[in-house]
Parts: sequence; C-alpha cells; structure tokens
Amino acid sequence: MAATSVVVLFAVVALTMVVQSQAQISCSTELGNLNVCAPFVVAGAANTNPSPECCGALQAVEHDCICNTLRVAARLPSLCNLSPVTCNVN
Repeated sequence: MAATSVVVLFAVVALTMVVQSQAQISCSTELGNLNVCAPFVVAGAANTNPSPECCGALQAVEHDCICNTLRVAARLPSLCNLSPVTCNVN
C-alpha cells in the first residue's frame, strides 16, 4: 500500500511538472508573438493604433501569462540593485 502511494505521488508530481513546463513554453511563445505589436508601443511612434495582427496576437496571450510577466519585470530593477521604476499607467 505504501509503495503504491509513493508511485501515485511521484506520478502526480511528474505530471504537474510537465504541465507547468508546457505552460511556461506556451507563455514564452505567446509573448514572442507580441513582437508584431512593437511598432505601436515604442515611445514617439508615428502610429499608435495597433494592427489587426497585433490585436490577434494580444488576444491569444493568456491573462495569467501577461500578469506574471509584468510582475517579474517590475521586480527586475530591485534584483539588479537599481532604483524602482515608477510609471503612471492608466
């Protein structure tokens, strides 16, 4: 019985790790697809109206992927011993 429990526990942990790994790969791919939006978010860009391709790429990104990426990015300055970056974003 104990051996079976250990095997089941190991299988659940392994499956969880595979699912998390696939989610990270998917998030990275989704974020990479946002490169088509770069011309619309650069400061001083002549055209700030996103293209249909950009909107489609943004729509394909999971909400958690975007939020987690922004959280990690917001921590980078302190991890690099820099002053925090504050932005007035509406």
